[in-house]
Amino acid sequence: MYHPNMFESHNHMFDMIKSSDNDLGLTGSREDDFETKSGAEVTMENPLEEELQDPNQRPNKKKRYHRHTQRQIQELESFFKECPHPDDKQRKELSRELNLEPLQIKFWFQNKRTQMKAQNERHENSLLKSDNDKLRAENNRYKNALSNATCPNCGGPAAIGEMSFDEQHLRIENTRLREEIDKISAIAAKYVGKPSLAHSSPFSQLTSSHHIPSRSLDLEVGSFGNNISSQTGFVGEMYGTSDIIRSVSIPLEADKPMIVELAVAAMEELVRMAQTGDPLWVTSDSSGEILNEEEYFRTFPRGNGPKPIGMRSEASRGSTVVIMNHINLVEILIDVNQWSSVFCGIVSRALTLEVLSTGVAGNYNGALQVMTAEFQVPSPLVPTRENYFVRYCKQHSDSTWAVVDVSLDSLRPSQITRSRRRPSGCLIQELQNGYSKVTWVEHTEVDDISVHTMYKPLVNTGLAFGAKRWVATLDRQCERLASSMASNIPTGDLSVITSPEGRKSMLKLAERMVMSFCSGVGASTAHAWTTLAATGSDDVRVMTRKSMDDPGRPPGIVLSAATSFWIPVAPKRVFDFLRDENSRSEWDILSNGGLVEEMAHIANGRDPGNSVSLLRVNSSNSGQSNMLILQESCTDASGSYVIYAPVDMMAMNVVLSGGDPDYVALLPSGFAILPDGSTRGGNASAGAEGEVVTSTASNGGSLLTVAFQILVDSVPTAKLSLGSVATVNSLIKCTVQRIKDALACDGA
Repeated sequence: MYHPNMFESHNHMFDMIKSSDNDLGLTGSREDDFETKSGAEVTMENPLEEELQDPNQRPNKKKRYHRHTQRQIQELESFFKECPHPDDKQRKELSRELNLEPLQIKFWFQNKRTQMKAQNERHENSLLKSDNDKLRAENNRYKNALSNATCPNCGGPAAIGEMSFDEQHLRIENTRLREEIDKISAIAAKYVGKPSLAHSSPFSQLTSSHHIPSRSLDLEVGSFGNNISSQTGFVGEMYGTSDIIRSVSIPLEADKPMIVELAVAAMEELVRMAQTGDPLWVTSDSSGEILNEEEYFRTFPRGNGPKPIGMRSEASRGSTVVIMNHINLVEILIDVNQWSSVFCGIVSRALTLEVLSTGVAGNYNGALQVMTAEFQVPSPLVPTRENYFVRYCKQHSDSTWAVVDVSLDSLRPSQITRSRRRPSGCLIQELQNGYSKVTWVEHTEVDDISVHTMYKPLVNTGLAFGAKRWVATLDRQCERLASSMASNIPTGDLSVITSPEGRKSMLKLAERMVMSFCSGVGASTAHAWTTLAATGSDDVRVMTRKSMDDPGRPPGIVLSAATSFWIPVAPKRVFDFLRDENSRSEWDILSNGGLVEEMAHIANGRDPGNSVSLLRVNSSNSGQSNMLILQESCTDASGSYVIYAPVDMMAMNVVLSGGDPDYVALLPSGFAILPDGSTRGGNASAGAEGEVVTSTASNGGSLLTVAFQILVDSVPTAKLSLGSVATVNSLIKCTVQRIKDALACDGA
């Protein structure tokens, strides 16, 4: 039914809506307006009106637009740059300032955002099209080059299918290696290429866990890496990881670029110092080559700053040829476990804090790691030297490698340091037949005021911590490893062990014995030992430890006592006397004067003094069972050791048959023999009690350290008695007196 009034009322409502919409200025968008006027100044009526209108009337309606003023557009554009998404409060504030409705403001910002998005998409499409054209042109060039390729052998056309599988594999590998080299080069260029600050250098700016995976040497017998892996608990206890972590923090990310720059500069200095001769280095009869400090500062004016006040400079250089290839040598220096094992007489503890680079192409070229280490002399009278440093390895040619250390003192939480390591390390050159030439440079600055007077001549000549000791130890250890792998062993001597399995097990046991002895003979306090404050003797250091659930040590309370003294006898004579089983009854109280004979023997190098022996003590008392003693003696140009430990007879039978030596309980004792640092007669030194003694030997006297480890109670929870400490003190003093008497040094 037709109701005209109804339509009239509807038309009236539509007119009201249109009037309201026009007043609000609801906006739409047109592409041509976007192009010409940035889509900002033109608005159209609200699309809601078209939906409410009659479809028959819609085509007759003419769209009306509202155009913003220039001022409104400028204000809106300015606000859009600062805030493309205004909230309700901001839109209301803009509407009041510009005399517009909030909905007009809202639709303007929507249109503006849509316009900007479209412009960005057009720009990105243009860039992508340009890149696509470049790639298409490059692809066409490659196709043309392949079609014109010739065979390098016959000169005829070559097809891709003619390439062998091996050649394809090599090309793929070559591409991968080039990518790795480019990546490392980019990192180095980023760090090293930065301009230095005026009047400064990497050294002056920085004068200061990830553990690298062990790539153990595949050397079977006596392999340092294999020994370490089988003694994880022992090594972790020896090297005091928790103490080191507490004292030194891992470097921050902000410090790493400076560490890289410092390592690269240190490498350049080390190579020059290793290859430069006179006048930088001066030959010394006592300690090899020593550094000319004036020439050094002229050659390296931008070194790691001046020498700190109160510190003494100590630098030396030495070289030797060792029976080991350069790849295995580099691995020993980079792997902290192998390094600490080979140099256990020098390195009392060590830890890799963080690995910044593991190297390139599967080897150690470019390896960079932050480390901490403590260096010792085998005597409780010489303080240890602790260093926090970065170690960097670089391959300079196919047959030459270099490994350098330099201190990171400014990264330490405490600025107090008694030792600073300038660029030090070694240059390794490959020779024929598996040999290598090693040139070692040691350059440190140290406050050695706490060194005992008796050891000052040795320390001042550089023999205690210098390059000569490092190369001598390395040469001896390489000979030990080579001898242990020898297969052509003469069978004439019945005491020589010819079984490869038996030799391997006995050498492994002896190596553990030596490492345990070195951990308790020096001044380091980082191990599991607890130093007793009052022992009743000023010149004997006594430490204690409790051993539980350790198959390599007898359970209970163990005391370790060590003392050092000077005797006017040449080191070689002292060494030969102490290692000789025929003279053992003259000083060994525990043998009770029994006859000592050698049951088994393994040579460890060219020097007859370098050997591992199994001794049997035939007691004069028929009621006492016979005792076996495992002994290793070693000597080189820097010093000598005679280390021994009582062993169970049944356990040693298992070892000699090739059984596992890790379950043999050991308490090592022994002697460390060092030169006294003098080169001519009449040298005056201080004894253990402070008396002044004079050497009459033509080549100086000896500094002898005696150290015992004794089980005083088999119950680990028992309390330590003062009587046990007094007994150990008495035992070590009696042994010292017997040695002096035997060497005609009574009263010295």
